[in-house]
Amino acid sequence: MELIKKNPASGVEKPKVTSKETIIWNATEVSLFLKHSMSSPYYIAFLLAVTTGMRQGEILGLRWRDIDFENECLYIRQTLTHDGIGFKEGTKSTAGNRSVGLDAVTIFNLKQHRKRIASNKLKYGPAYLNSDLIVCTSNGKPINPRNVLRTFYRLIAKANLPKIRFHDLRHTHASLMLQQGENIKLISERLDHSSVKITLDTYSHVLPNMQREASKRLANKLFNG
Repeated sequence: MELIKKNPASGVEKPKVTSKETIIWNATEVSLFLKHSMSSPYYIAFLLAVTTGMRQGEILGLRWRDIDFENECLYIRQTLTHDGIGFKEGTKSTAGNRSVGLDAVTIFNLKQHRKRIASNKLKYGPAYLNSDLIVCTSNGKPINPRNVLRTFYRLIAKANLPKIRFHDLRHTHASLMLQQGENIKLISERLDHSSVKITLDTYSHVLPNMQREASKRLANKLFNG
């Protein structure tokens, strides 16, 4: 309305946002961790985190009905709450569902895991809680996220790897996909980001190396073709 000539808030010193450095693993470290965690009952959860970039709550809320083995993909339709008690429909950023493509190794491990689930159903009989969950206790109940984290950190120490958060498996997945030249829009959709800008801002540390590699590939095509 121009009632005053100057905005009195313009001189306020803005607080600085200190961003924490994200630690990720390289492909060799990921392979070493998975090797050490193969005997863990939560192995399928760790594998899904690495190969799909799903959030922890999405993995712990995933059901067998959400897996499409024929089309080699899964659908994220619900998430387990942080307290491990209830479920929320949809994903974090959108009200709808999203699909994530699956590789052959992950599909094989899911099928092997399904056999173990079937064995537990026979073992517990009527006492088995058939909630259709992929990652669950031996008697079918939802997994407490804290138990997954305790096992995760124990396995990291056992493998003598740099300590990262479970959520950093998601960052690792995205960074590895970027490094192999996957389309940024595809990665953004895979991670359920509301825009490509969020993906670019989050993984900008990966881009300089990608720029150099892209320049080398172009030069090689132009001058050595």
